Amino acid sequence: MSTLAQSIVARRERTPARFAEAGALAVAGALAVAGSLLVAGLAQVSIKLPFTPVPITGQTLGVLLVGASLGPMLGGASMLLYLAEGAIGLPFFAGGDHGASFLGFGAATGGYLWGFVLAAALVGWLARRGWDRSIRSSIGAMFLGEVVIYAVGVPWLVSAIHVPLQKGLEFGLYPFVIGDTLKLLAAAGLFPVAWRFVRGGDRDVGARA
Repeated sequence: MSTLAQSIVARRERTPARFAEAGALAVAGALAVAGSLLVAGLAQVSIKLPFTPVPITGQTLGVLLVGASLGPMLGGASMLLYLAEGAIGLPFFAGGDHGASFLGFGAATGGYLWGFVLAAALVGWLARRGWDRSIRSSIGAMFLGEVVIYAVGVPWLVSAIHVPLQKGLEFGLYPFVIGDTLKLLAAAGLFPVAWRFVRGGDRDVGARA
């Protein structure tokens, strides 16, 4: 199955065959950059909590949207690009932070950032198998993506700040459950609606052909 972004691009594509490969690479590159910029923008929606080094941000919503829209390879590549952009000095991490040190083993939020890559790839893989077509399966895909982020992020946090697992959960999971639940529901609700519009457009194109 195609992803949402592929379907939208395919509807608009009228490229001669000799330019098809170059055009596809250019579109893929543009989509990867757009995905990284989306997450970078949402990272600026950041609230620092006094009791934990992990801020509340909009990043996870962006990661879910990018993965489901672009698929496993391109979604994961987009998140790797995002990490590279922040590492080289662009103010793309939470609250405008930047630098390669945020990706290291000693960084409290490093695991969450690397988890974005895996989460986008997993959600994209599930979307390629049609999980983003219905609200129920879309919620499942987004939930699994969130699980991956925390499965990497919390143990990394525990190791970075040298606290027991229970403290790691108090610092890096429990404060974010409600907000991330709302974000995954928002992302999950968007895709079935978007697919209905895409299918409707395809029917309109077919009727005019």
